[in-house]
Amino acid sequence: MALSVGETAPDFSLPSVGANGLETITLSSYQGNKNVVLLFFPAAFTGVCTEQMCDMTGFDGFENLDAEVIGISADTAFSQAAWAKQENIGIRLVSDYQKQIIQDYGVVLEDLAGHGPGSQRAAFVIDKSGKLVHVEVTEAIQIKPNVDIIMDVLRSL
Repeated sequence: MALSVGETAPDFSLPSVGANGLETITLSSYQGNKNVVLLFFPAAFTGVCTEQMCDMTGFDGFENLDAEVIGISADTAFSQAAWAKQENIGIRLVSDYQKQIIQDYGVVLEDLAGHGPGSQRAAFVIDKSGKLVHVEVTEAIQIKPNVDIIMDVLRSL
């Protein structure tokens, strides 16, 4: 079961491929500095995930609301980087290849198209104090989280 509003967001340190190669992204490093939108998605190189991450890349409202957007999937960081390059995805992608964070956040999809466990599609908004202020786990992996609601939540912070 997914975490609830009011709970402390579980911290993580996950790999990401940046401009200078492999680096580690730690959630707690944003605490006190920025709100964070975590977007869990099932898999790179898939239609709805590509559409969702490209939509987030083209949406400039997050910076104005002092928010960092981070996409998380169980793909490798290198696969995510190749996908981001191919699709011009500009948001930070981090790899939960060990599937620990999808368990910590309660968004495990038991079977992703016959490939074993993966991530449900979900959005978590975390305020600067590290508390969850919005949680949305979609009913099906084809459904994207509601960006309008996420923006309303960020505006209220």
